[in-house]
Amino acid sequence: MQLLHIDSAITGDQSVSRQLSARAVQAWVQAHPGTQVQRLDLAVDAPSHLSADSLGFRTGQAAETEVQRRENAVSEALVSQFLASDVIVIGTPFYNFTIPTQLKAWIDRIAQSGRTFKYTDKGPVGLAGGKTVIVVVSRGGIYSTSEGGRAMEHQEGYLRTVFGFMGVTDVRFVRAEGVGMGPDAKNQALANAERDIQAQTAVAANQARVAQAA
Repeated sequence: MQLLHIDSAITGDQSVSRQLSARAVQAWVQAHPGTQVQRLDLAVDAPSHLSADSLGFRTGQAAETEVQRRENAVSEALVSQFLASDVIVIGTPFYNFTIPTQLKAWIDRIAQSGRTFKYTDKGPVGLAGGKTVIVVVSRGGIYSTSEGGRAMEHQEGYLRTVFGFMGVTDVRFVRAEGVGMGPDAKNQALANAERDIQAQTAVAANQARVAQAA
């Protein structure tokens, strides 16, 4: 089994989402011995945002310059890594009500017609099904428990939609909310997230046992 561990927080060791995404990966590997882990730190090695030089995978035109060839190689490496992964664990903080721009740049590179989705006469069809995506989100405030908060939150809905468009239906979320609301609230947020990680791991381990028994 191949697991891709992605982090996108720019705050290094101070990041809650990094701390918890590492715990999620650790728990998954413990439940699935032999899992091979690849690491992608988008705060250190993010692709550039889409430009006229990096649209080769969308236009189908051959690269004419060295910059275009280099950008095409980046897109190919990222989409190939994603497609080869069975499990993707993503750590994402809550920046301006949504995901970090680095994570969006990665998504823009892997959203490739003919690779992760295709258009048909009946509409788009995802081509990257069969994967599990676990998204670990950290937020300074609490947004998931009220209608107003959910209306302001543009992390989960976007990620569920974009991965669903690629055919990934198993998208799970681990939340740490209220980490900016004082020490007690932060400790409670971390405890809730740890509980969710353990619950996700238990579900995954049970699914693995059922698959082996079949």
